[in-house]
Amino acid sequence: MPDPRLTLARDGIAARSLAGIVPATRYVDTTLRQAKVPSTSLRRAPSPSAEQLDQLLFGELFEVLDEADGWAFGQAKRDGYVGYVDAAALGVPAAAPTHTVRALRTYGFSSPSIKSSPIGLYSMNALLAAEGRDGRFVKTSGGWFVEEHLVPIDQPAADFVAVAEEFLGTPYYWGGRESLGLDCSGLVQQALYASGRPCPRDSDQQAAMGQPVETPQRGDLVFWRGHAATMRNDTDIIHANGWHMAVVVEPLAVAVARIRRLSGGEPTAYRRL
Repeated sequence: MPDPRLTLARDGIAARSLAGIVPATRYVDTTLRQAKVPSTSLRRAPSPSAEQLDQLLFGELFEVLDEADGWAFGQAKRDGYVGYVDAAALGVPAAAPTHTVRALRTYGFSSPSIKSSPIGLYSMNALLAAEGRDGRFVKTSGGWFVEEHLVPIDQPAADFVAVAEEFLGTPYYWGGRESLGLDCSGLVQQALYASGRPCPRDSDQQAAMGQPVETPQRGDLVFWRGHAATMRNDTDIIHANGWHMAVVVEPLAVAVARIRRLSGGEPTAYRRL
């Protein structure tokens, strides 16, 4: 059976691209939309109180299957996750992105001046299309950005572990993948995105990446049932976790002992990308 997290279908309706793959009473054409706000939740159900499964960042595409009562049901194009998004947070796709936010977070301003009113606070890996320049500022549909906080889309970071370290102290946020809050797999995903690598959303999906290793080192991933971390060096990990409610660095041995004590079991895999 296809993974329902990654399958654009519900209530007997499926994307036309799934005809002959997923049983459905009706196959429909989808509509491509784009996140037009700094971030928005992708939820399990069409309600602001429903569980957040993922997030869309500014400029990311969302394939809409159905829309009703202010909610769009569809699939995030970047990581494939399916769920409900506030339809007001979506707009018509603009030009293809030329830049991405490289700073942990940055303001988009209403004019090319740091004294102008901010339009929004944008997180690392938001996608932007440059429309013009004025001095050190780049104009986009999200506002004017200080150029030093952006990078061209084809210039990824060299070290995804160093990117993960930039999130130290960020609050833990279930289903989050923005600089204001993110969960364990969200941190892994965002660090890899910044380094130009694709990455699925959930820890069990990420555990299929790379190759198994017995002795982990810097850059290897560590997995437990429902949790993911990154080796910062031969002994320490960096991870977003609910125990500290933040992104922290701690010895792998300490995390293993604590998770074992809390009935989370032993690490299920060490993977090298």
